[in-house]
Amino acid sequence: MTFPLHIRSLTLAHGLHNAQPSFHRRTFPGRRIGVPPRRRLSAVISSHNALPSRTQRIMEKISTCDDVGGAGGASSYESLKKLDQLWSNICATAPGKRKNYEVISQTIGSSFYNEADKNTSRRTFDVVVCGGTLGIFIATALVSRGLHVSIVERNQLKGREQEWNISRKELMELVHVGILTIEDIEQIITSIFNPNRCGFEKKGEIWVEDILNLGVSPAKLLEIMKKRFVSLGGIVFEGISLSNICIYDNAAVLKLNNGDTLSSYLVIDAMGNFSPFVKQIRSGRKPDGVCLVVGSCSRGFHENSSSDIIFSKFSVKNIDNVELQYFWEAFPAGSGPTDRTTYMFTYVEAKPGSPKLEELLEDYWDLLPQYQGIAIEKLEVLRVLFGIFPTFCDSPLPAAFDRILQVGDASGIQSPVSFGGFGSMTRHLGRLSAGIFEAVTGDFLDRHSLSLLNPYMPNLSSSWLFQRAMSARTDSDVSATFINELLYYNFQAMQQLGDGTLRPFLQDVVQFRPLVKTLGLVMIQHPQILPSIFKQVGFGVIINWFGHFSMLGYYTFLSSYVDPVIRQWIENLPEKNKFTWRRRLEAWKYGSGLDYNISIK
Repeated sequence: MTFPLHIRSLTLAHGLHNAQPSFHRRTFPGRRIGVPPRRRLSAVISSHNALPSRTQRIMEKISTCDDVGGAGGASSYESLKKLDQLWSNICATAPGKRKNYEVISQTIGSSFYNEADKNTSRRTFDVVVCGGTLGIFIATALVSRGLHVSIVERNQLKGREQEWNISRKELMELVHVGILTIEDIEQIITSIFNPNRCGFEKKGEIWVEDILNLGVSPAKLLEIMKKRFVSLGGIVFEGISLSNICIYDNAAVLKLNNGDTLSSYLVIDAMGNFSPFVKQIRSGRKPDGVCLVVGSCSRGFHENSSSDIIFSKFSVKNIDNVELQYFWEAFPAGSGPTDRTTYMFTYVEAKPGSPKLEELLEDYWDLLPQYQGIAIEKLEVLRVLFGIFPTFCDSPLPAAFDRILQVGDASGIQSPVSFGGFGSMTRHLGRLSAGIFEAVTGDFLDRHSLSLLNPYMPNLSSSWLFQRAMSARTDSDVSATFINELLYYNFQAMQQLGDGTLRPFLQDVVQFRPLVKTLGLVMIQHPQILPSIFKQVGFGVIINWFGHFSMLGYYTFLSSYVDPVIRQWIENLPEKNKFTWRRRLEAWKYGSGLDYNISIK
């Protein structure tokens, strides 16, 4: 059983905004019995003469106009309301309903250079990357290999002040790829803390070292990356939006809102979960799962040397007939010795009646004192954080067009449990940059070849069972404490099995042998929990999961025993076949989690 590590990249999820300055089914202290807080908030919001909510008062007090580019860059209460409206629209979408988005068109059998208007302002590149916050990493990796690369970013390409939390092992991937130096790494790290806690209500705690124990400054990181990208010959188009794109046999042509035209051999979509390309490919389909996150960075914490990777303070609670299981994370912030970032998140279905982010924030202010043991009045709120993390079962997203490839959150390659976009990008950056370079230089840019870069990964697909197990449901007929019990039993088993089992899970990697050992030990020690698991996740979900679990074992076998035998043979193949087989070997390795090496920290 894995668990949420998504807050390391909270700022990378579409719509996560920061306002920058200053369960049991029972009623929590201070609440009126029988009046659910979300209903009371809705009544307050809808009342014409009502006072502003606590969230509105806090955000308007500390809000500034210092918006930055990339998801998470907005900084006002109005941004929160806009994101809640977007979330309401998603929830209101009928299941199976499709929408037509016309951003991409493909012209078969024609050449751009023969049909284009010669008077049109046009610049030509090997690769154009759309979306700069995550895209800057893949763009810099490609330009360092000698490709002519540009980035199109609708805002200013710079990072926000709120830190990203990550492990040093993940951060060092940027050094191994060659786009950062050790000196750069030390410059962007703003805080280091240990130990790190995993705890569950009245069950117990597990303490580990060096997991998500670094705070990284996105502002410094993106500044360094942007300078390096430009120094290597990359070009950044800032404050410019994409209007549409047309795919020809020999080029992809992007029309920008300023009237300019860019042509490229390949377009990389790094525009996140709500990319217009992804909307068109998925026809606006409702996501299969969503994680809602709220939080804040505040000053005034005196016990501030350790972190919480995952902590469940309360059992399942029922609000307006919606079951919610809240989880928490907390990290010391680098902005001051008493500054601490705390997050509260929950897994929900995108359906009418699901809670809004502002409603979760009202709960957050009520529950934070119980979680951290300090009155909210004693804290100075520096930033308010919130975001929506949608995901789809059919991920990673295969290429749907020639010459267009999704990467990062747009590809859905982040775990449906962790939603760790930044961590996922660092993990896959090496294989993606190498594969994209081969595809561009070898002209393997048809959608079949590009889909090999976003292959089926059974360890990712098998994670869906874990998200379902951590999602409270009204029809599951299980105890309100079941989710906490299940998580604790799994973490306890992993701890007993040692670092080789526990550490990969803590760093968002699902592997076959550790998973078999963990599930086996839990079944032996706690067989009474098995009926509740079936009630919670459903028989159909378990059957589907077993198929992915079997493929996880198969990919482990292929990567461990077949790869070493055929790798040398592959090098003697023609270039197109070599490209195909290299991608298959990578799919076996990454799809089984065997890219993770526990000895590297």
